[in-house]
Amino acid sequence: MVHFEKSQPAPACLAIEKAKKSGTYRCREVGERLRSDFKNKCYLCEFLAPTSINVEHFVPHRSKNPDLKFDWDNLFFCCGHCNGTKLAKPKYDDILNCTKVEESPDRHIGFRLSGIDATPAFAAITVTQRVQNTVDLLAEIHQADTMIRKLEAENLVAWLQKEVKKFYKWIEQWFDATGEEREQYRLKIISHLQSTSAFTAFKRWIIRDNDILLAEFGSEF
Repeated sequence: MVHFEKSQPAPACLAIEKAKKSGTYRCREVGERLRSDFKNKCYLCEFLAPTSINVEHFVPHRSKNPDLKFDWDNLFFCCGHCNGTKLAKPKYDDILNCTKVEESPDRHIGFRLSGIDATPAFAAITVTQRVQNTVDLLAEIHQADTMIRKLEAENLVAWLQKEVKKFYKWIEQWFDATGEEREQYRLKIISHLQSTSAFTAFKRWIIRDNDILLAEFGSEF
């Protein structure tokens, strides 16, 4: 999880649909804007270009509150696995809001693999209940216990491990290279520290956990 900025103003279709008796918040402009705002990534697991996409209500509208249902700031881009994990669990109604700069999740939570092939680990850096709820949700997303979600989680972790291995390789090549070649690897690393990259939070914590890398790349995020 990293910070994403929501574009403004809200899609015009939301007000139109809200005025209808059976309007939908899933209008085309909403989907396109969310995909753009969230860099075509699930805001929770950061899987890039998911094939199972949900328009999630960050704050659930269980009371059928139309204000929450059609509130642009309450609509998030989420994959089916993460939305299904978060859904209908009141504990997860209060998690870090990644569209607020002050709640940027990768600044309040450590994202790590203890080894390249290890299970992801999440640690609260800031000690609040909201941060801990977010940590618990992320852990459940990556280590689900029901059969189908467990298979989904295993696939997610496999993609994460693959992406992290590539990132480590670029770092090693940057350390070993000189001149123009080293600069090319530096730019490659920087591109993968941006919010457009898959699993950005894990990559940023690889940088944070190494003093040399932090001095070189820490200003890039």
